[in-house]
Amino acid sequence: MSNKSKVRTKEGFKSSFGLLAAAIGSAVGLGNIWRFPYITGRYGGGAFLIVYLLCVAIIGIPVMIAEFIIGREGEKDAIGSYKRLAPESKWYISSVLGVGAAFLILAFYGVVTGWTFEYIASAILNRFAGQSAEAIGDYFVGFISSPMKPIIWQIIAMSITAFVVAAGVEKGIEKSAKILVPLLLLIIVILDIRALTLPGGKAGLEFLFKPKFNELTAEGILAALGHAFFSLSLGMGIMITYGAYIPKDENLGKTALNVSIADTLIAVLAGIAIFPVVFAFNIEPNSGAGLVFITLPNIFGQMPGGYLFSIMFFALLGLAALTSTISLLEAVVAYVIQRFNMERVKATVITATLITLLGIVASLSNGELSNISIAGYNIFDFLDNLTADFFLPISALISSLFVGWVLDKQIVENQLTNNGTIQVGYIKVLSFLFKILSPIAIIIVFVSGVTQRWIM
Repeated sequence: MSNKSKVRTKEGFKSSFGLLAAAIGSAVGLGNIWRFPYITGRYGGGAFLIVYLLCVAIIGIPVMIAEFIIGREGEKDAIGSYKRLAPESKWYISSVLGVGAAFLILAFYGVVTGWTFEYIASAILNRFAGQSAEAIGDYFVGFISSPMKPIIWQIIAMSITAFVVAAGVEKGIEKSAKILVPLLLLIIVILDIRALTLPGGKAGLEFLFKPKFNELTAEGILAALGHAFFSLSLGMGIMITYGAYIPKDENLGKTALNVSIADTLIAVLAGIAIFPVVFAFNIEPNSGAGLVFITLPNIFGQMPGGYLFSIMFFALLGLAALTSTISLLEAVVAYVIQRFNMERVKATVITATLITLLGIVASLSNGELSNISIAGYNIFDFLDNLTADFFLPISALISSLFVGWVLDKQIVENQLTNNGTIQVGYIKVLSFLFKILSPIAIIIVFVSGVTQRWIM
């Protein structure tokens, strides 16, 4: 059996809901929970949200559609699809960067996923009850700098991820997504209800949603542009890989729109769950690990029913992380399967092992190996910034230009209209986005990231 037939018959999503859940799971990650709500409130609330939605329309949806087209037409892994569509060219460098990014990102993302597991266990054991914010902060720093504990949790997280991916697209990725994504939504809605019942929580909603156009700075616009791009798993080879698994009768434009809407909705719901709680207890909002691993455990220890909601919140974090680790690993495994004609389980074990080993080094760079720096960063932060600032934007830029300028127009139209079986009225607009607007926006993100983190 050829590689092509193997992908199309044995590997593929069997239902529209499964496809949507898997793509949403890939897009929804820790950034939706701990970063998006904060930057929304910081840069103008409702004003920022409007700009963000425009950025999703300009970059997010077009690039996702472009990657879906490449995957479904190429019918192979991310690199193989490019090579099949443009065999005499070097355009496949886009997916070399994408698959490489997925490998490197999963190395440190698997570590962070392990952190969420540690905090689920700590929440169940009620470890933070009666602890001060300072004590909880010391616990977090001590934990991530420990030589063994984070690595044990990382190995557990990567083992679960590998188990799902080894089971295949339908029985592993699709089946798990159908369970994890609805469960994630259920937990976040319950947390929202609890947050909205807290006295003083209204200030948190104002922080998120009240339009403050005077706070919408150029920095905020760039933040919206960057988050729209990175939040949707673009430039990682994931959506090209998933594109090869999408049935021919699925509407690619509609799928990309639905994934983008769901990703944004979950990020907004995360803000509703977090910031009314923060403001109800008169705590200054902050972003990142400090918010979710220090501030919130302190608050949960003070609020009625905090024990239960602490468990639910960290379960939410764990689910969001796992749905992303699964898609990241699949992008790499799909390439290994096709490139080396390897059986899926073997490819998964080898790939996950190599990624885990690099992740162990990244984890140790927060403690035992903290004296090692690359370009001024420890290994963990270097992997993060290298992929975010270089690999992802360049990969997505090439995808957009390839579909806009190189891929045959008839192929693009056939993929968007499912060979003429559905009516699509936005092809000309989408072509303009592929060719001009999306590339310009991606270049702005690229230059901004390089300038801020590598030059200044």
